[in-house]
Amino acid sequence: MAIASSRRHLLVVVLVLSLFAAACGGGGENVGAAASEDDSEANGSETTVEPTRGGTLTWGWALPSTWDPTASAVGNDSHALALVYEPLVQQDAEGNARPGLAESWEYNDAGDEITFHLREGLTFHDGTTVDAESVKTNILRGRDDERSTVAAQLAVVEDVVVESPTEVRLVLDQPDYQIPLLLSGKTGMIVSPAALEDPEALATAPVGAGPFALDTYVPSSQAELSAFEGYWNAEHILLDGFVLKPTPDPAVAAAGLQSDQYDVISIPAAQVDALESAGFDVLITEVLPVRVLDVNDSREPFDDPLVTQAISHAIDRQALIDIANFGYGSPLWQPFPEGYVAHDPELDELYPYDPDRARELLADAGYADGIDIELAVSTDNDPLAEIVQQQLNEVGINTELVVTTPGVNNYVTLDHAFVVDQFNARQSPIQSLEVLFGPEGLMNLGHSSPDDLQPAIDAARALPLDDPDYPEALQHATATAVTQMPNVFLFSVTRFFAHTAEVQGLAPHIDTWRWEDVWLDQ
Repeated sequence: MAIASSRRHLLVVVLVLSLFAAACGGGGENVGAAASEDDSEANGSETTVEPTRGGTLTWGWALPSTWDPTASAVGNDSHALALVYEPLVQQDAEGNARPGLAESWEYNDAGDEITFHLREGLTFHDGTTVDAESVKTNILRGRDDERSTVAAQLAVVEDVVVESPTEVRLVLDQPDYQIPLLLSGKTGMIVSPAALEDPEALATAPVGAGPFALDTYVPSSQAELSAFEGYWNAEHILLDGFVLKPTPDPAVAAAGLQSDQYDVISIPAAQVDALESAGFDVLITEVLPVRVLDVNDSREPFDDPLVTQAISHAIDRQALIDIANFGYGSPLWQPFPEGYVAHDPELDELYPYDPDRARELLADAGYADGIDIELAVSTDNDPLAEIVQQQLNEVGINTELVVTTPGVNNYVTLDHAFVVDQFNARQSPIQSLEVLFGPEGLMNLGHSSPDDLQPAIDAARALPLDDPDYPEALQHATATAVTQMPNVFLFSVTRFFAHTAEVQGLAPHIDTWRWEDVWLDQ
């Protein structure tokens, strides 16, 4: 990936070693123990640091917009929600589907029915039994509830049939081999049916079957959780407690770690060197999310494709990475990073940085003398937005930065037609394409979609994930969307977690973060 050479070397080393450790730990080995033993041998020491149970870990990360997975409209919520809720299917560190509440599943020959086999003897945090009826209730709620943000993804489900207390069959309206991936995120998180009797309360009082149960929650302040003894994989949850707090201001991140207010903190790229200089470890992981400029092509002047193409040609993506993101990331013209199955290499350099071409396109669109637009940002001090503004201004796209109203969801209100954003990829690449480009997609501000996109998506979803034709079909769907839709993709996202030396076993995940085999060396 195109990052600064010194950063690239560091990132590759961290990722390779961490992913290797995670792979060794995936079959039940403890990641922290394996790493510590290797360190001991390298140092010629006989001492092996064994993982210990107990202790409470405090994580600096965004509190969820809601604790109700069906109502959540924020992609980043999935990381916090995964503390409390267990999905039907989990993800491994590389984003592949693996057993969760369901220990196995199989499709019929036509690919339009899938049967999940649930683990026996499980309960939710409130003691309610995890069974096929509870799964049915949740799937139908996600499909039919008027407040659901995942309804479009579950529209493929025609019926949910309970075959036995531990067997549930989804009847689909077409072949769809994406279902296990789809149900490995918020869409597949299963809520206690007893808690669903008061769905309004779920916003602040979640009840799931995940690794931790919520004890206390103070909105905008913190959530305190305790390990759930009935969790199906409890032997790999080594922490007794978990505290989730909002990410502190980067200026006080080091102080927060030094004073034991935090054990792990999400930090921006600008703070990596400072935190490492202060003696803290920083786990660096390239992840699925990408930075993007949302565009509502139902509003002038963005309804003219020449204008959005001019915008894309006017942006020097590598300069954004080098200046605003300290060299981390790779330029992108699509919603998937390089190496991911849905990434189409033919789209690389789709609209290369070319100010002259941008001016030509503006003139062709009838704006030879320039054009005035607004670019919405979430804060009045956004270096990325300021650089984009400068680059657009240079070609005659006179850009005014406007700050969005705090707490207002532009996906719902559609107040702003041009927005600095981040797309947090969904667990299924097909789901990602539908969220971004489908007519009912949450992030499709204009709610228009090319006629040939849905057939391309359906052709990809009809292929098993291990079919040799699947990557090509999926990449064709990506190209169909990207070449006809107005979104301006910028670069891949890198995640940075600074942590104290006491935190052991922390390993990278390209999507939803998980805490199995993480422990505190106290």
